[in-house]
Amino acid sequence: MHPMTEHHHTGPDHTEQIHDHHGGDVHAGHDRHAGHDRHAGHGAHGEVFRRLFWWNLLLAVPVVLTSSMVQDWFGYHLTFWGAGVIAPVLGTVVFVAGGRPFLSGAVSEVRERTPGMMLLIAVAISVAFAASLGSTFGVGDLDFWWELAALIVVMLLGHWLEMRAIGQASGALEALATLLPDRAERMIGHDVEEVAIADLHPADVVLVRPGDASRPTAPSSKARRHSTSR
Repeated sequence: MHPMTEHHHTGPDHTEQIHDHHGGDVHAGHDRHAGHDRHAGHGAHGEVFRRLFWWNLLLAVPVVLTSSMVQDWFGYHLTFWGAGVIAPVLGTVVFVAGGRPFLSGAVSEVRERTPGMMLLIAVAISVAFAASLGSTFGVGDLDFWWELAALIVVMLLGHWLEMRAIGQASGALEALATLLPDRAERMIGHDVEEVAIADLHPADVVLVRPGDASRPTAPSSKARRHSTSR
């Protein structure tokens, strides 16, 4: 039994849709591969934020518990020796260690003249730290140690979750990228030759077999497809 053959000559509307979905031309696929490599770094950044979150959370708990404001809210008082220095010491550690990604990010945003979220967070924690440090040494009466620690911990948690979500999305995109073909079967009369996708031309007829993982895209949206069913 001879295989049934079906010819498809795609019109401008249909081929333009294929053209758009595949990013314009074959070179866009390679650009997407490079973009996936860049996104791979988000997983490493997410791991950094994860570690910073848990360590700073442990440091922030004593800062919050020894805060006079929190003690007044819940009606308890900690009067043991050294209770008054826990918040300034641990709060400073949280600011330096946990706030470092935001401070360095703010510096980068200022240098690039692209102010964003990092700069906003850096300003907030810097003001809180300066006011709390001054209050500790008797300058003013603005004790924000527990607010400073809580803000940094919450921001670290948010950035960790963001980086993890981006990393997972990048993994899904990489899985889709593996479906993009590198070669295609071009028909020349009754013969078929295998060529690289980049070697296809607008007038070429491409053979698409049943069960192909994905459909090759020619450099022009006017390429013709020839499909077979067995």
